[in-house]
Amino acid sequence: MTVVRLSAIAGLAAALAFTSTGCATKKYLRNTISPLESRIGQLENTSKETEKSVNNLEQNLSRTDERARGAESRASQAAEAAQAADARAMKSGEAAEAANRTAVSASQATEQVGKRASELDNRLRAIDDYAVISEGNVLFPFNKSELDDEAKQSLDAMAAKVQPLKRFVIEIQGFTDQVGAPDYNLSLSQQRASAVQRYLIMQHKVPLHRITILGVGEDAPVADNKTRDGRKQNRRVEVRVYSADEALTGKKVEARLNTQ
Repeated sequence: MTVVRLSAIAGLAAALAFTSTGCATKKYLRNTISPLESRIGQLENTSKETEKSVNNLEQNLSRTDERARGAESRASQAAEAAQAADARAMKSGEAAEAANRTAVSASQATEQVGKRASELDNRLRAIDDYAVISEGNVLFPFNKSELDDEAKQSLDAMAAKVQPLKRFVIEIQGFTDQVGAPDYNLSLSQQRASAVQRYLIMQHKVPLHRITILGVGEDAPVADNKTRDGRKQNRRVEVRVYSADEALTGKKVEARLNTQ
C-alpha cells in the first residue's frame, strides 16, 4: 500500500510540473499534496480495518463450523441414545407382558389349588362318616410279589362289593415274614401292595385316587414267625374297603355335611 501511495504522489507532482508554467512554488505543492497524503492514509487505515474484519469473520466462521460439527456429533449421539432407550423400553414392555402372563398363570394355579384344598377339606371333614364294609387278606409265597389265582379270586370278590359304591376308599397294606434283611422286606412289602393296587385298577377299573397303599415290611406280624404256618400268614396284603354311603353305614352323611 506504501508503494501505491508514493507512486500516486510522484505522478501528481509530475503532472503539476508539466501543467504549470514552471513557476509553481513549494507552498503550492505542499498545499496540494498534503490533503492527498491524508486521504491516502485514511484509505490505508480503512483497508487495514477491512482486512482485519475479514480475518475476524473467517475466524468466526471457522468457530461456527466447529460448533456446528460438535452439534451434529451430539445430535448423532442423542439419536443413538434414543434408539438404545427405545430398545430397552421394548424389552421392558416384553418383560412386563411376560410377567403379566406369569401372574395370570399363577392366579389360575392358585384358584385350582384353592378348589382342590376345598375338596380335600370336605373329604377330611367327612372322614368320620367312613366305615369298614369289607376286608380280607391276600397271601403270597416266600420272596414273591406276584398274585396267584387264589389271590386274584379273593380280589375279584372284594371288587364286586365296591362297584355299586359312590363314596368309598380302599386301604392296602403289605407285609412280610421276618426272614431276610429288614430293608429288603420293606421293599418287598411295598411291591406286594402295589401288585394288589395294580390288579384292582387294571382289571376292575377302580379309580386310582380311591386307593392308598403302604409297605409295612416285617413289622406287625399276625402269627408266630418261628413256625412255617405263622410265616405264611405274615406274608400277606391286607385290603380294607371304607364307605360313607348312607345305606351301608346308617349315617346321615349329607345332612351332617350341610350343617358344618
